[in-house]
Amino acid sequence: MSELTLTVMRLGFLAVLWLFVIVAVQVIRSDLFGTRVTQRGSRRGNAPDTRAQQQNTGAGRQAAPPQQQRQRRGAPTKLVVSEGSLTGTTVALQGQTITLGRAHDSTIVLDDDYASSRHARIYPDRDGNWIVEDLGSTNGTYLDRNRLTTPQPIPLGAPIRIGKTVIELRK
Repeated sequence: MSELTLTVMRLGFLAVLWLFVIVAVQVIRSDLFGTRVTQRGSRRGNAPDTRAQQQNTGAGRQAAPPQQQRQRRGAPTKLVVSEGSLTGTTVALQGQTITLGRAHDSTIVLDDDYASSRHARIYPDRDGNWIVEDLGSTNGTYLDRNRLTTPQPIPLGAPIRIGKTVIELRK
């Protein structure tokens, strides 16, 4: 083996070793300091629905009425965190998709070691039912003690468990 080949292999190995060290330091840093939890205010109220309606309607047509007005009697109106670090948090169900996870842009930001960045989502179907879907999380999403493998409708009051956090749909 030539001296040049040996030197290139040594430098390549050194680069891979440094890359490993940098990634390990980033993982340790995120474990020590966690993710920054941002408070969600009322600014999320109507802006996403308005944008979605503008995208779905063409010029000259009126926007469809909000889905909240089309809800059937007895349908859930809020999503409540009943266990975990966000106990007591309530999100009004207004027909928009609710994302759950550690990512800063999630609707409900979970500061839970067992939650993935993009863990699960809850969304309405055409019949007014709410559906929960696991987004390929590592530790899974559980609906009434059953691990989700496909999107499932959520019964009123059924617990949705993501790590140590439990969420329920309520009237």
